[in-house]
Amino acid sequence: MASRPPAAAVLDAAADDFVLPFAVDGLDVRGRLVRLGPAIDTILARHGYPDSVCALIAEAAALTILLGSTLKTMGRFILQTQSDGPVRLMVVDLELPDRVRACASFDARRVEALERAGEAQAGNLLGAGSLAMTIDPGPPASRYQGIVPLTGGSLEDAAHLYFRQSEQIPTSVRLAAARAFRSSPDRDRGLHWRCGGIIVQHLPASGPARMADLPPGDAPEGAALDPQLEPDEWSEARLIAETVEDHELIDPSITAGQLLYRLYHERGVRVFDPQAIVERCRCSREGITAMLSTFPDADREHMVRDGMIEVTCEFCSTRYRIDPASLAG
Repeated sequence: MASRPPAAAVLDAAADDFVLPFAVDGLDVRGRLVRLGPAIDTILARHGYPDSVCALIAEAAALTILLGSTLKTMGRFILQTQSDGPVRLMVVDLELPDRVRACASFDARRVEALERAGEAQAGNLLGAGSLAMTIDPGPPASRYQGIVPLTGGSLEDAAHLYFRQSEQIPTSVRLAAARAFRSSPDRDRGLHWRCGGIIVQHLPASGPARMADLPPGDAPEGAALDPQLEPDEWSEARLIAETVEDHELIDPSITAGQLLYRLYHERGVRVFDPQAIVERCRCSREGITAMLSTFPDADREHMVRDGMIEVTCEFCSTRYRIDPASLAG
């Protein structure tokens, strides 16, 4: 398990692979800032995905950590998309508190066509479908799942819709991913993937602020609706969060402390203990063997090639060669 780095390590240094909780008491705001470097680069390097798919998975990983790291219990937080777009399936699995893995299934020809046309944005890659967020605390507790539609927008759009419809908590999310040059002498130089994100939520001490209702489905077209003004504190916090630029979320020369100070120093920002994040798959030879042991003998016989059963983990691409004789009985 990764240890918790001291706050100074992420506030005052070019730290990577962490999620940092913070609060702005003057605006009744709580938030989290995530930045991934080597962890997300390792995940993506295993697969050889097209750049646009890599960027989408990286943003999904940042969003998963922002949301999953708020949970108070151990277990898993899983973000999954299923859609009719070129990226048919995407899964990010966060094993709390710190282990993340991710993979995707996509139509290479459709992705290539979008990239050639310069139209490989998240909405075009995902298309229409659904985004599911699953909390699995482990037995004996039951899973909880929230689902929102994907309608050709970004992951940020889907997250905003989820909080608007399900949690009723005023929320603003920003995500970014890109390849950047790495200059550290102890790692390979060159372009490597990075991603980051920030989430701010209005959580006043008097209780969550009620959000404006969604327009009723039976309202006549063009009918005037009575808008509900959002609290002044949240308007200020949201507008400030929306000024965050992509490069500020991923640039290693901009520390977490510098970014949070720029955003909220006038209102007084407090930070809490950060959590280190590591790339770590849950697969194992023991787990694969146990899974294969549940298959009928006839099914396992069809899996045998050159005397062995070969299984490749979709998340980390590790190949396991299992002797079918070890599964007998």
